[in-house]
Amino acid sequence: MAWVSSVGPIQTALAAPPMLAAPSDEDFQSDANGTPGSFLSRLNKTNLLLGDMGGLRTELSKYGMSLAVAETSEVLGNHTGGSKTGAAYDGLTQMLLQLDTARAFGLHGGLMNVSALWIHGTNLSTTNLQTIQTASGIEADRSLRLWEAWYQQKFLDEDRMDVRIGQQSLDQEFMTSQNASYFVNTMFGWPVVPSYDLPGGGPAYPLSGLGGRIRWRPIDPVTVLLGVFSGSPVSSNTGDPQVVNPSGVSFPVNRGVMVIGEIQYSFPALGSMISADEPEPLARTYKLGFWYNSENFADQLYDNTGLPLAAPSSNGVPLNHHGNFSIYAVADQLVWVDPHEGDRTVNLFGRVTAAPQANRNLITLGINAGVTVHEPFLHRDNDTFGIAVGFAKVSGSDASLDKATAYYTGAYVPVRGSETFIEATYQYQATPWWQIQPDIQYVFTPGGGLANPNDPTKRIGNELIVGVRTNILF
Repeated sequence: MAWVSSVGPIQTALAAPPMLAAPSDEDFQSDANGTPGSFLSRLNKTNLLLGDMGGLRTELSKYGMSLAVAETSEVLGNHTGGSKTGAAYDGLTQMLLQLDTARAFGLHGGLMNVSALWIHGTNLSTTNLQTIQTASGIEADRSLRLWEAWYQQKFLDEDRMDVRIGQQSLDQEFMTSQNASYFVNTMFGWPVVPSYDLPGGGPAYPLSGLGGRIRWRPIDPVTVLLGVFSGSPVSSNTGDPQVVNPSGVSFPVNRGVMVIGEIQYSFPALGSMISADEPEPLARTYKLGFWYNSENFADQLYDNTGLPLAAPSSNGVPLNHHGNFSIYAVADQLVWVDPHEGDRTVNLFGRVTAAPQANRNLITLGINAGVTVHEPFLHRDNDTFGIAVGFAKVSGSDASLDKATAYYTGAYVPVRGSETFIEATYQYQATPWWQIQPDIQYVFTPGGGLANPNDPTKRIGNELIVGVRTNILF
């Protein structure tokens, strides 16, 4: 990552959008079978707005193919703080096509996957907020791009191993928290540490990277993930990575290597049997992982002659360091189940990511934690309420750079420390295919304490962000 001045903008962090899965035959079966009534009368019964798409999905299914299309749209606005106040619209259309090789031509356990993104609207975090932990996980540069293109093959008895090869977005499998995924803020998807410390933000939305990964379940409660990918999702680490790779069809293989590994423990394990008279167990999933990247990483404080980058005599070329690594832990824990209504549950989650090498990283620590409540109101089975916090710590080297910049320039340069936000959200399932999600966030010390570009003698004020998101499955 290039050196970032304390008085300049911070590269926008990005994260995984709402997860999109290929529909099953049952999702559009009622429409395909000609459920009586008009199109409008079927809207509250079908899982997909367009149902069978006039027979297209049924025809594709004959050849083992599944088509999914989803639109996420939102309006978010900051009522206080930021470099300016205001609101913005942004949207994401996801398109997914999968082919089951067993149904297509008799090869058991094979799956081909291709997905594309149409990103539209305006990025509020870039125009107004200047935050490290950006307000929405779908914010990105406007584009129509290829996202993932991979082949997966299962092996061993009970499909205990599978291998995936091709263009992949790591935020779909690694470092994920099921309960964190209900929230809107970027950092509940792909975490803050890899978003800022990896080249191009890492192979994650809206980018991806070439590589392969193995998933192995040696015993029922334990799953091991190991992946090897290109060291950068873009051919050059200079400038906006989405501009360098504008359509997602650049496949660099000469950018070093990224290795990522994760071990997961889940209870109850896959295939566990529970007696009818037993209470539902308190399900939990714990994950430990790491990543290592062999690329070169720019020093955050010194140039290649040993002078501070802020010094007038500095040549402005950062000292290079070879390699970088991070460790992380994730936990999802069910803590309460209504004894009279099994869908009503309370869940806790937490995730910690750390990159100890402060001299080559902008962010050295990221923390997410929160609680989700499913069916917060009786008989609203598919609604979810959540409240959570996010924390990002700016590295000591970048804080020292701020001090050096103030010393050499004599100007007011606030020393960055950390940024914290809190988010409350409610997912309301209006119909099986349409979800409405009001959301509110409050950010403390945006950007870790950046100076306001419109009033450089003061820091950017704390931000109150309010908005609403909709998710539609077509």
